[in-house]
Amino acid sequence: MGPYLARNNDASILNHILETNVEDIRGWIQEDDVFIVDRGFRDSAAYLEKLGIKAEMPAFMTRGESQMSTDSAKTSRLVTKIRWVMESANSRIKQWTYLSRILPSHQIPYIGDFVMIVCAISNRYLKPLSCAPSDEDQAIGCKMLHLSHQANRLNDHVEENHLDRRTACWRPDEDVEDFPRLDEEQLRSLTCGTYQLRLSPNYAQEHLEGDCAINIHKEEPRLLRVRLQSRHVSSRTYKLWIRYNEANVVAWYCKCRAGARVVGMCAHVAAIVCTKSIIQKSETEGIQNQDKAGTKANKQKPPPYEKKRTPDIAGVTLSRFKQPVATR
Repeated sequence: MGPYLARNNDASILNHILETNVEDIRGWIQEDDVFIVDRGFRDSAAYLEKLGIKAEMPAFMTRGESQMSTDSAKTSRLVTKIRWVMESANSRIKQWTYLSRILPSHQIPYIGDFVMIVCAISNRYLKPLSCAPSDEDQAIGCKMLHLSHQANRLNDHVEENHLDRRTACWRPDEDVEDFPRLDEEQLRSLTCGTYQLRLSPNYAQEHLEGDCAINIHKEEPRLLRVRLQSRHVSSRTYKLWIRYNEANVVAWYCKCRAGARVVGMCAHVAAIVCTKSIIQKSETEGIQNQDKAGTKANKQKPPPYEKKRTPDIAGVTLSRFKQPVATR
């Protein structure tokens, strides 16, 4: 199979392979199979449909749209969740310097052998791309399918009440002391993976440096509005809304391209949730440590002519934001 001339794109190569039935590839296809492809294969969608093959790919905004609809955003997240294994495998191969660059034409006869050697080494010595138990993967898949049928109620609430334009109903509050304290497992459950958690440190830094404005609704004190600076375009800011209760985050909506989805959350929302969760957790643990240390110090009799030492309060640390999260 291959090689193909550089003027051929992904769609034309796939069409040629299926038309000529290279290596009896049609024999691999079974009824009700679904092709998970990226946008590079969009020109093959009609041909695949003609063959009776259903193809799924990430949705893109149409001309004139500033944000994908909730349904499009949810479908795209389901596709990218499945495609991450392929993307991770490709990135693992490209970790080898030779295969990460454009190769000269005289190397074409040897590329296939080099790829097989690299893949054999990776399969033998590197960890599997997915290490989670199958039951856990099935649970995440069922949850995402369930969420894909849900509507974004907070999106409707923001638009119906014009909360993106009204300012009098909001008051500034950077602390948000009643924000729930979430652990890493709860954060992964909200984001349906770790990809958004890996992106959150960049936006968390914007928050810590003061380029982030947090407001609380005056009539609904557990509804936040946040203005966050884009990390790509300096002149662009995103508005996002987060609704929470005493135990968890229950709804979110962001004005970014994919911010209307309910299957997971965008990196902007994830950054605020992670930052506030860790800050509240660190402050609580610091106070608890102070209380324990104070109780222990009270039980001990101080030596003569020595003042009692006041225990240090644990500071707020966000060092975990700097650590890369394992997989998507």
